[in-house]
Amino acid sequence: MKQQKAQWVRFEDAGKATFGTVVGDAVHEHQGDMYASCEPTGRVFVLAGLKLLTPSEPTKVIALWNNFHALGAKLSLPVPAEPLYLLKAPNSFAAHGDAIKKPLCEGKVVFEGELGIVIGKTATAVAEADALDHVFGYTCANDVTVADILNRDASFAQWVRAKGFDTFCPMGPVVATGLDPATLVVTTVLNGEERQNYPISDMRFSVQRLVSLISQDMTLNPGDVILCGTSVGVGSMKPGSQVEIGIEGIGKLSNRFG
Repeated sequence: MKQQKAQWVRFEDAGKATFGTVVGDAVHEHQGDMYASCEPTGRVFVLAGLKLLTPSEPTKVIALWNNFHALGAKLSLPVPAEPLYLLKAPNSFAAHGDAIKKPLCEGKVVFEGELGIVIGKTATAVAEADALDHVFGYTCANDVTVADILNRDASFAQWVRAKGFDTFCPMGPVVATGLDPATLVVTTVLNGEERQNYPISDMRFSVQRLVSLISQDMTLNPGDVILCGTSVGVGSMKPGSQVEIGIEGIGKLSNRFG
């Protein structure tokens, strides 16, 4: 899906969800289908005054593991033959500015700054050469995890629980179209200190390969998000911490923990 450069947001107006494009400090509301055919309503809002929603309404969020060469080398992980992924629960979805809730259980809570691929056209068993035709754009994401839970039970790796707590999947602030993902760099800043800075070009599986291979397993619907995985620099957050995931061309996703 070849797109011109634009930044799309979903936001709340009078208790209802709507969407539009960001132009400077304003949002120009649209109506119709954000992924297929829509048009401006003529209404313009001040961006700073809006309550932003998640940048899409996914039926599922797919999160990659061991998808970056640098982190795989640091952790001495074997090279995967195919994408390794899990699903983030819908209750974990959160928007820019939302608080990340502290779980009732104890344990180390970590941030993972990531690029999110937003699907714009139904994808079922698509060829790699056609995969980008099914991508609408890209967003920032934080794949929050209670690290202590993952391997606490030797008989069962608890990926879903560790990553599925309420508000553990902030995404946003926008979906940016017309970007070349291979040129993007993800940064994570915790309480004003840069903790992650890594290139998407270091991915084991490219965006088009991820979309193609995952679509062989399950249909990807418009609005679905694939989190590309993270790289070196993952660290823990204490209650009150402010975490910011930044990608040039998309913006900065900012959330406070606790």
